[in-house]
Amino acid sequence: MEMGYLVDFEKAIDNHDSPAILRLWEEYTSTDEVDGKDFEAILEAVKPSDLNDYIGRHIERGLSLWEKLDGELADNILRLIVDLQVTNNPELRKLTISHLETKFGDEKLFNEKMRLIGLRSTKGGFTGAISHYILLNHMVKGNFVFHSAGWGVGEIMEISMLREQLNLEFDYVPGRKDMAFKVAFATLIPIPETHFLAQRFGNPDSLEQQAKKDSVEVIRMLLKDLGPKTAAEIKDELCELVIPEKEWNRWWQTARAKVKKDTRIESPSDLKSPFRLLKKEISHEERLQKALENKPDADTLIQMVYTFLKDFSDTLKNASFKESLLGKLKELLSFQEITAAQELQIHFFLQDLSGEKNYLPIAELLKKVDFIEDLIGEIPIQSLKKRTIMEVRNHRDDWQKIFFSLLFKVEQNPLRDYIIGQLFKTESEEELKQKLMELCLHPQKYPDSVIWYFQKIISGTKLPLGDQEGRARFFEAFLILLSSLEQKGERRELVKKMHGILSAGRYAIVRKLMKEASVSDVQEFLLLVTKCHSLSDHDIKIFYSLAEVAHPSLKSKRKKKTIEEEEEEDIIWTTKEGYVILQKRIEQIGTVETVESAKEIEVARAHGDLRENAEFKAALEKRDRLQAELKFLSEQLNKCRVLTNQDINANEVGVGTLIECESADGEKVSYTLLGPWDANPDENILSFQSQLAKNMTGLKKGDSFELQGKKLTISNIRSVL
Repeated sequence: MEMGYLVDFEKAIDNHDSPAILRLWEEYTSTDEVDGKDFEAILEAVKPSDLNDYIGRHIERGLSLWEKLDGELADNILRLIVDLQVTNNPELRKLTISHLETKFGDEKLFNEKMRLIGLRSTKGGFTGAISHYILLNHMVKGNFVFHSAGWGVGEIMEISMLREQLNLEFDYVPGRKDMAFKVAFATLIPIPETHFLAQRFGNPDSLEQQAKKDSVEVIRMLLKDLGPKTAAEIKDELCELVIPEKEWNRWWQTARAKVKKDTRIESPSDLKSPFRLLKKEISHEERLQKALENKPDADTLIQMVYTFLKDFSDTLKNASFKESLLGKLKELLSFQEITAAQELQIHFFLQDLSGEKNYLPIAELLKKVDFIEDLIGEIPIQSLKKRTIMEVRNHRDDWQKIFFSLLFKVEQNPLRDYIIGQLFKTESEEELKQKLMELCLHPQKYPDSVIWYFQKIISGTKLPLGDQEGRARFFEAFLILLSSLEQKGERRELVKKMHGILSAGRYAIVRKLMKEASVSDVQEFLLLVTKCHSLSDHDIKIFYSLAEVAHPSLKSKRKKKTIEEEEEEDIIWTTKEGYVILQKRIEQIGTVETVESAKEIEVARAHGDLRENAEFKAALEKRDRLQAELKFLSEQLNKCRVLTNQDINANEVGVGTLIECESADGEKVSYTLLGPWDANPDENILSFQSQLAKNMTGLKKGDSFELQGKKLTISNIRSVL
């Protein structure tokens, strides 16, 4: 019952609800039975809160509960009661004096210390008197204290009872500091030399060695002495202060894996939640059973069991636990609402737990499922997804048809590798070639698959279309895809990846392709490269240089541009509105999103185990995307030029013109040519860099052009300004 009260007290404190906390205190102190640990926890929760005065005015109500306790726990609860009291009740004063006399009356300086804490007279306040006496006893040279007002840990260097002051050296304050006892009573908290903070301040080298030898024990100590901490907060307490920063990531990854298996530490399920030190050891079997008692939904249960079996497989040596888990999974199978994908994953667990090699329910389930592709798509865990694909290969007669359907739909490269490897072993090579040619001809349909297969055939793997002709066609598809993805802001991450593939090893892939391709293929490569606006001028010059080295005949055919033409090509035209939009976006990335991204990386890095840390990988990818976008936009801004009337020639189609057109059947349509930051295809406002705009540029009134198989004639051209 008391634990329920603790939760209620904490809720009232969080909500700053003074009426609620008074009501709770009245109810709690009216009970007949008391759990000392919970009573202590309630007082500890109230003490640092803004509502402590409300309890302090009625603290004497707790004495009836205190009288039922004894030992060290009773001593500590009385100390907390005296810390909280504000009424200076005479009876409580007598009780406090009596307690101190019983505990410390034989000490040599007892009377002097009683005077210092205000208990030698019958008047005056005595809030915190027991804590103050304990602090006085702790004031010994070499002992450690914690400064609650921000100076950190301190070591007592000297003490003078005569001057009623002590001299200390603090963690966060340079030099030694003299401090009067009265100030010490208000700000210092005694800590033992075994406390984490005392060890970190007094003997950091020893603590570092201990952390490297037994990381779990040090983290246990940290959580015991400082309370629950998130991964980021643990880093704040240990990185550089104990573990050198350059060693932190490796140390934390190892420590995090060990902590995850520790039975005294409760690991969080997400980055924002803290690690907690448990009051007693709880086995991994008990934790799972407790979690299962909460009746999680099927997807949550599957994820829990998968993680458990992966991380704590040794626990299955416990036969009774293993049987209990088997029973829970079989019970879940009886629920009618579970999906086929969920049922299949549960059968995988049952097969692993039973050890049966020929586990028939898996084959039976896969044979009766009509849409295997959908089933695989509903399985979130990659290893179980691959296992499903392998079982399909073993148990479905139409597995080849399914594999062809899945080849470009699955998102992970290892799955694609397995599928194409299995198909390549069959007599379906021609069908596979046809499927790959479709991918090559329509790269925008499956962008990730295009990049995956391009990299595979470039590496020299003997696969369909892995010859010189196939590599050339896939390189063309790669460049077409790059040009297409540049127009989609949400694919900037993939664009950056493609840039990395091209430039890796000092453009090794480009060098190889230019060398083995025919002159006509190389000319097509160069044409496609010029349409990739995310490539810098330097990148394009390297493409041309590599092409000319491989095929010297291309040197004479390369047109030399005039200075004026090069300058004109570099200009990115925009309106004032478009220019402002670009500036605001750059400012947003540089001052807000980049800072937020850095924080996300630190939080995710602190979670450890970077190989399986999806949050860390996502945070890094976001940072890279922001950096790429910032670089790209900054380059664009430097090339921007705001359109004026003098820049627009209304005699022909060009940037800044509105073109009115008419089809043969009398349908009228108009197009406006502006810069990329003003473009809006829904309103027929085109970027002058787009292919359609380039096809129209230079045309005059009366000229015609084709659009989607329809002939359009220009009826009028005018300036948009």
